[in-house]
Amino acid sequence: MSILSATETKYQALREKAEAKLAPLAAETIIWIGTATCGKAAGAVEVREAFKAELKNKGIDAEVREVGCMGHCYAEPLAVIAKPGFPAICYGKVDEGLVTRLVDDFLINDDPCYEFALVALEPNDVFPTFSDFPRGVYENKMILEQCGFIDPEDIDHYIAKDGYSALAKALNTEPQQVLAEINGANLRGRGGAGFPAGVKWEAVVKQVEKTRYVICNADEGDPGAFMDRSILESNPHLVVEGMIICAYAVGAGHGYLYIRSEYPQAIRRVQTALEQARERGLLGKSIMDNGFAFDLEVFTGAGAFVCGEGTALINSMEGKLGMPEHRPPRLSTAGLRGKPTVLNNVKTFAYVPLIMKKGADWFKNTGTAESPGTAVFALAGKVENPGLVEVPMGTTLRQLIYDVGQGIPGEKEFKAVQIGGPSGGCLPEASLDIPIDFDSLKEGGAIMGSGGIVVLDEDDCMVRIARYFLKFTQQESCGKCTFCRLGTKHMLDILTAITKGEGKLSDLETLRELAEDVQVGSLCNLGRTAPNPILTTLQYFYDEYKAHIEEKRCPSLMCPDLIAYFIAPEQCSKLCNACVGSCPVEAVYTRDDGLKAIDQEKCVKCDNCLKACPIEYNAVIKLSPPALLAEKEGSTK
Repeated sequence: MSILSATETKYQALREKAEAKLAPLAAETIIWIGTATCGKAAGAVEVREAFKAELKNKGIDAEVREVGCMGHCYAEPLAVIAKPGFPAICYGKVDEGLVTRLVDDFLINDDPCYEFALVALEPNDVFPTFSDFPRGVYENKMILEQCGFIDPEDIDHYIAKDGYSALAKALNTEPQQVLAEINGANLRGRGGAGFPAGVKWEAVVKQVEKTRYVICNADEGDPGAFMDRSILESNPHLVVEGMIICAYAVGAGHGYLYIRSEYPQAIRRVQTALEQARERGLLGKSIMDNGFAFDLEVFTGAGAFVCGEGTALINSMEGKLGMPEHRPPRLSTAGLRGKPTVLNNVKTFAYVPLIMKKGADWFKNTGTAESPGTAVFALAGKVENPGLVEVPMGTTLRQLIYDVGQGIPGEKEFKAVQIGGPSGGCLPEASLDIPIDFDSLKEGGAIMGSGGIVVLDEDDCMVRIARYFLKFTQQESCGKCTFCRLGTKHMLDILTAITKGEGKLSDLETLRELAEDVQVGSLCNLGRTAPNPILTTLQYFYDEYKAHIEEKRCPSLMCPDLIAYFIAPEQCSKLCNACVGSCPVEAVYTRDDGLKAIDQEKCVKCDNCLKACPIEYNAVIKLSPPALLAEKEGSTK
């Protein structure tokens, strides 16, 4: 029999304690409620309280447990009922009425109400599981595996699922071996640039200075991105464990999680995780009785998008203006307080325990040769099933949107996908078969970014979309670089004029020149990549720009200054007042003959009348260019 080390003995005791605590619950009925931010926004708190009230009123012995995000945000609020004798069943779009039905029919009368079920969580003979659907075929959950299935505020749930075993394994090896494993896996940073994590760690190890820091960059500020937030809300210990392993490998004694203040639940759950880790001897002095000392704390960021850049983040932590700095020196040489610092993204640290536990070869068996592993995306926009997804690197955009996301709703046509956040590129349908990896996306004119994907359909105007993303980056510019400060403002002014029908064809060449200048003249990647939406929309959707300029027309009927609303008298019903009641500015009025019309001077182009008009009448018409209005009105006289 082999003799266990002090570290192995400590971990074994922690594991046995966690399993003993949870063992009695295995035989009981458990109801999991997804209470990540996405779930709460959809009403999960009300669902949780409704379950508790129903169970109490009917004297049913069952535990209601809060979990994180399962990734199926389109079906929130989600509830899973695990009752002995039945497969665990996940129900979507749960409301208080369905709660009463499930308690009465399932918990009391053993009817699982399959007609309301989304999916079963385990193989069975009566109901499909996730693996039976296209999404389940393409998804490969590595770092999201436990998200939505463990209590993020109870460390024992994580430990019982083999949590912190990777740390115990790392502490039983030499730091150099840990570093070799990460290097061997070719783990590329998931924060955007895809720089190899092991190379970054190795650079810190080579420094003479012995005071070193490990920082997790959770300053996720992209519009439509919620990957890091969801992971921290759903499985914070996975990230914490990865950071401790990193600290051991590079010899760091202290670390920080830099989380933006807009993520209060993530901050709270991470702080709870750190407190519980300290109580179990997983942080602080002599971790797992190994002699290695390391501690972590949360630093709350003020919410500036530019602080996602490494040097700006460090300045923010040191109480300075969140502005990027020239490199070198790099953070690995002189980071926080001038000391060698490892700075990686949430997802990068989340992979570390899995690689340590299963090995570099296991990790490289998924994905592509140059981009191994998986990619986690926040799938948003005009897609049937938005949410959090994890697919192998090399999966195509078409597979992600149509198989995982189930395509475009409302039988609309796909138009473009914005990938890589506000500084990413807008790719057309012809690019849908591009593999998702760092290098292929860059060749296609986009970037991987942190993982935000916004799907656009035929109703989206690409000029207005480019303006939207440029406006975001222009507002978030720190103003340090002249090209970024003034160049993005000038480009925004040109785009604004084009969306108003005031542009000139020569503006398009000016846009290209400005974009190239901003790319070259900006210090950090906010400025360098800010022109990407403009350059890609000019490349792939040039005809839309020409229509705005030459015809004063928005083909997608999206730009307010280039559209008008008209009520066709021959289709209008005198008895219907839906459009009148929907107008917030009383622009819709009743004519002397009882039909409806629109006062163009009052109209604010809110689209309410169009949406309110009953489909059997279809009387409200959106026109572009507005000059067509006179022709339409003339034809009715």
